[in-house]
This record gives sequence, C-alpha cells and structure tokens, in this order.
Amino acid sequence: MGELIYGAGTSYEMDDRTLAHIKVATGLRLRRQESFYVSWAIPSNQGSGRISIWASPSIPLQFHFSGSRPPELNRQWLQALDASAFSEGGMLVMRESDAASYLQLEAERAAAGTGSP
Repeated sequence: MGELIYGAGTSYEMDDRTLAHIKVATGLRLRRQESFYVSWAIPSNQGSGRISIWASPSIPLQFHFSGSRPPELNRQWLQALDASAFSEGGMLVMRESDAASYLQLEAERAAAGTGSP
C-alpha cells in the first residue's frame, strides 16, 4: 500500500496501482493550473464513507509508493479519471474495471446532450 500525502501531512493509504493512476491524472490537470476535487470511497473494512480533497497547484501533494517498480499505466483508466474531473463533484477515483463503462456512459450522455452528472 502506498500513500497520498495531502498538504501539511494528512495521508491516505491506497494501493500503488491506483495511486500511480491518480498521480498521472492529477498531474495533467495541475500542470494546466486547474483546481478540482478528488474523491474516493472508504472501504467498509476501514469504516465506510468517502473522502474529497481539493487539488490545487498551491497545495502540496506527495505520492509515496511501497513498491520499487512503477506499474504499467492503463490509458483508458487515465482517460476516465481525467474525464470525471470535469464533473461538479470532481475527479472520481474509480476501480480500474469501471473505467470502460464510465467512458461509455459519458459518451452516451454527450451524444444525448445531457452532459456529466
């Protein structure tokens, strides 16, 4: 398990693969000086609920990985994370297996002219 360290030291545990994808997707937006929420669900074995943090170029983020080798990135998952950042709720950290269906739903909404939720 890696850690996302937010601001002055609040840390959140995440598996390295998810953390690597959040790092890249967040970095793309922050380089463009964009601010947005990043939200994810807390597993029931850790108390349930959800967390949202405000990602901004002015707030330090650190990504600590437990493994020594970076995982291969899934371009579709990165696209889904990036696309979700445009929604009112901000970037939704979803499971890798949900990325394709998220992108499909977004494409259907765009074709119907209804936009993001």
